[in-house]
Amino acid sequence: MPDYGHDLVLGTFLTPSAKNPHQVVALAQVTEQAGLDLVTFQDHPYQPAFLDTWTLLSWVAASTDRVQVAGNVLNLPLRPPAVLARAAASLDLLSGGRFALGLGSGAFWDAIVAMGSPRLTPGQGVDALDEALDIIRGIWDTNERVPLRVHGTHHRVDGAKRGPSPAHDIPIWLGAYKPRMLGLVGRKADGWLPSLGYLKDGDLAAGNARIDESAQTAGRDPREIRRLLNLGGGSFSGAGFLQGPPEQWVDDLLPLVLEDGISTFILGSDDAGTIARFGEEVAPALRDAVAAARASVGTVTGTVRPVASLAKRRDGIDYDGLPTSLAAAAVEPGDREYGHVRSSYVYAGSPGLVLRPRDAEAVSEALTFARAQDVPFAVRSGGHGISGRSTNDGGIVIDVGALDTVEVLDRARRLVRLGAGARWGDVAAALSPHGLAISSGDYGDVGVGGLVTAGGQGFLGRSYGLTLDHVVAAELVLADGRLVRTDAEHEPDLLWAVRGAGANFGILTAVEIEAAEVGNVVHATILFDVTDTAPFVQAWAELVESSPRQLTSFLTLVPARGQDPAIGYTIVVWADDDTEAAVVALERFLELAPVLQQQAQLVPYAATVAARHGEHTGGSAPASRGGLVEHVTPELAALLAGLLATRDADMLQLRAVGGAVNDVDPAATAYAHRTQNFSLLASARGSRRAQIDAWWERLAPHLHGVYLSFETDQSPARVAEAFPPDTLARIGRLKALYDPDHVFDGNFGVAPTPAGEPRATMAT
Repeated sequence: MPDYGHDLVLGTFLTPSAKNPHQVVALAQVTEQAGLDLVTFQDHPYQPAFLDTWTLLSWVAASTDRVQVAGNVLNLPLRPPAVLARAAASLDLLSGGRFALGLGSGAFWDAIVAMGSPRLTPGQGVDALDEALDIIRGIWDTNERVPLRVHGTHHRVDGAKRGPSPAHDIPIWLGAYKPRMLGLVGRKADGWLPSLGYLKDGDLAAGNARIDESAQTAGRDPREIRRLLNLGGGSFSGAGFLQGPPEQWVDDLLPLVLEDGISTFILGSDDAGTIARFGEEVAPALRDAVAAARASVGTVTGTVRPVASLAKRRDGIDYDGLPTSLAAAAVEPGDREYGHVRSSYVYAGSPGLVLRPRDAEAVSEALTFARAQDVPFAVRSGGHGISGRSTNDGGIVIDVGALDTVEVLDRARRLVRLGAGARWGDVAAALSPHGLAISSGDYGDVGVGGLVTAGGQGFLGRSYGLTLDHVVAAELVLADGRLVRTDAEHEPDLLWAVRGAGANFGILTAVEIEAAEVGNVVHATILFDVTDTAPFVQAWAELVESSPRQLTSFLTLVPARGQDPAIGYTIVVWADDDTEAAVVALERFLELAPVLQQQAQLVPYAATVAARHGEHTGGSAPASRGGLVEHVTPELAALLAGLLATRDADMLQLRAVGGAVNDVDPAATAYAHRTQNFSLLASARGSRRAQIDAWWERLAPHLHGVYLSFETDQSPARVAEAFPPDTLARIGRLKALYDPDHVFDGNFGVAPTPAGEPRATMAT
């Protein structure tokens, strides 16, 4: 295989001289300015005439914007692999993914021993490097949750914590010449990095053959391994190899690409003029020559997916048929980023493909592709996903998180445009300087799309209403791929449906919402001992209902554990900065039960839903059950107390959803529940799921409706509870117009009902 088809990379190999430290930095900047891709430095920690290479790499990365940096090669015996792995990941993160790890097994052993490292034989050096690669990659592998343990002869880690995760897949290039090192390159490395001055005729071909054989034996594609070459200094005058005009350099280097598979050339030179001409004249001419030669023989080029990753692909997905426009935003099992996108906040997923389109047109392409596959698909905005429908097993996830714009369109009208992938904490922070806010749940990491189409029970609910009550326009991708805008003048029936049943009609890409005039609010948290649970719950609910509309409260009940009593964690938000009125209202709460802890602050609304962009790693799938409550009666309070006492639920929560929520005509939106004052949520995991279902049968007479975002049971009975008969019938008729093929049935799907047919039911 003379040409492995890798893209061409050109760079420099600079001397890290300590005599004039800023000169080498300036040469790195010249490298970048000349259009070259890579700057590297030798690493001899025992040499006082040289700068410490790691410090230099960090300084150069901070002093440049684009060029990749690497050691050429780093001295492993004097750099412990676990520490080196963290340093590499840190520099990669700080530089925006511009670090490559060049490693060697060690040379100049007298000097290494003098610095305190034990002497190794050449064979031991290879073994030590082999062990080090497992440790380095293990530290980077944050998809694994168990601590790292590698018990090697030369390097050991025993329970090391993994991370941080690098910004990109850091390539590991090995400086290698002898058969065992070349075999290690083939088995575990991403690149072979020899120096031309140490090679004899035929060594490149022999080295490639050895690497290829080792790679194939290890189940790898030899094309996974980049072939790099350090070049000695050249001259643009004289005669000989890399001597003479740029076209002569091209003639000298082209055979190395086409016949020896070299795709990265690193010029050893500390002359700024030579570096400039190498980048400005040789590099573009060589690229053109390589491209022309490859085109003439049909060389396959581009990134090669590792064999190990290909083996993780799932049936039913035409990965090779993915449009080029989506490929850069696609994540498959085996990709470094897969662990970051596979799950929701609650559910551990294992999709076969995650697509992350960056605009509405790309969302349409992603939907068209997903529909053509023989697997289910899910749509994700923020990925909080209590109900579990924003990921799946073996299917496709269309993640619109990149559509995260927040824009104030008209301050006088309080009109705000939000991308469906924005997080509510970021929305609140962006609107705060304008004195605006949108009631939006209780957690800043929730995405706009999922919440705004289902309801939006937030801390301003009793004064502002549901989030969807203030949506005046929506943009979405329909089942047939069309991009549509719906508002009062354009397809108003669709806007009605989006507000409460949006998941049935398309993929939301943006909404326009009328925000509220909100500056600072009073945010209070009160922790109660609720050993006497039933009277407390009833009294809390009655107090909330009788309070001024500025007050909204959420109550979370946690069962007693060991010596700790049952806890009632209450959040109260007073939706303006009238602290005197807020104190009067809050003092009434302090009489409900023994207070264990209390705190109240005047804060911007954004502080109540601060963004927390944590890792979504999911967990064991819980059963989450929801229901809407008109009033908390003594009978209902007693049942909730019994549920808490049995510990069948990990958590119970009641949210105030009365006041302004109930000012809206039930027929105005597909969310038709406008008489209830509270929303009930309970969750449990494992074997207790069955108990929760049994409790919900007992609670059913006291529940009137269900809030979709909190419900994992998608049975027809739940659909009927979510949508009253007239609402369900209207949704079914509109479904027949906008989604007659049942494309969007994964989230409480409603069956299309053409005019004249019986009323709609749950899609099956």
